[in-house]
Amino acid sequence: MEPLTDLLTDHKIPVGHTAKLAFDWLKGHGAPLFDAAATALDSLIGGIQAALDLPHPLLFTALAVALTWLTRRSVAMCALTGAGFLFILNQGYWDETMQSLTLVLAAGLVCMAVGVPIGIAAAHRPRLYRVMQPVLDLMQTLPSFVYLIPAIVFFGIGMVPGLIATVIFVLPAPIRLTHLGIVSTPTPLIEAARAFGATRHQLLWKVELPSAMPQIMAGLNQTIMLSLSMVVIAALVGASGLGVPVVRALNSVNTALGFESGIVIVVVAIILDRVLSLERSK
Repeated sequence: MEPLTDLLTDHKIPVGHTAKLAFDWLKGHGAPLFDAAATALDSLIGGIQAALDLPHPLLFTALAVALTWLTRRSVAMCALTGAGFLFILNQGYWDETMQSLTLVLAAGLVCMAVGVPIGIAAAHRPRLYRVMQPVLDLMQTLPSFVYLIPAIVFFGIGMVPGLIATVIFVLPAPIRLTHLGIVSTPTPLIEAARAFGATRHQLLWKVELPSAMPQIMAGLNQTIMLSLSMVVIAALVGASGLGVPVVRALNSVNTALGFESGIVIVVVAIILDRVLSLERSK
C-alpha cells in the first residue's frame, strides 16, 4: 500500500497552482473591468452611506419604527425596533452600525438584482439549473475566508472587496429560492393563464412572480441575514462597520469590547429579521 500512497502524494493535482494562474491571468487582462466594477460599487456604497448618515440618529430611529409599522402592523415590533436602535446609540456604536447596514443593503441590492433574474432563467431552463447546481454548492460550502483572497487581489482593501466577498457568499440564496418559487407555481394557474392567451412575458409577471413572491421575499431575508453574518469577515479586508471592534477585541483579548460589539450585531440582526419577516403579528 505504501508505494501506491507515495505515488498519489508524489503526483499532486495542481489545484492551487491552477487557481493562482487563473487569478494572475484575470488580474493582468481584466484590470479595466475590475476598476470599472470597483468604481460602480464604491459609488453605490457611498450613496447608501450618505443616505443613512443624513438623518439624526433619533430621526432615523423614528423612521425605522415607521417602516416596521408599515411592514408588520405590530406595536410590539415597533417597540422592539425603537428600543434596539436606542440601545445601539446608548452603547456608542451608531456609526459602525450605519457602516454595517450600508454593506448589508448594498449586498442585498446586488444579490437580488443578480440572483432573481438568474433564478427565473434557471427555473425556465432545467438543464441550466443542473449545470449551476454544483457551482452554487461550491459557493455556499467554500469557507468564506477563501473569498477574501481574490477580493484583495482584484480590488485591494476597503469596503468594495468586503462587498464582493459578501455577494459571492450570499448570492446562492436568492438564486435557489427564486428558482424554487417559480417552479412551485401551481400548474392549474399556468394552464389557466395560457388558456386565456397569456404570453410568456405576461405569464411571468402576472402569474409566476406573484405566486413566487413569498419565496423571493424569503430569499431577501436570507440575503440580509447572511450579509450581516459577513461583517466580521469583511472587516479583515478593511471594510468598516461592526466587524472592526470585534476584530480589535479579538486581537487585544478585550472581553468588554467583544461583548459590546457582539451584542450590537445580534440586536441589528433581530431588528432586520423581524422587520423583513413575512409573518405578521395579529
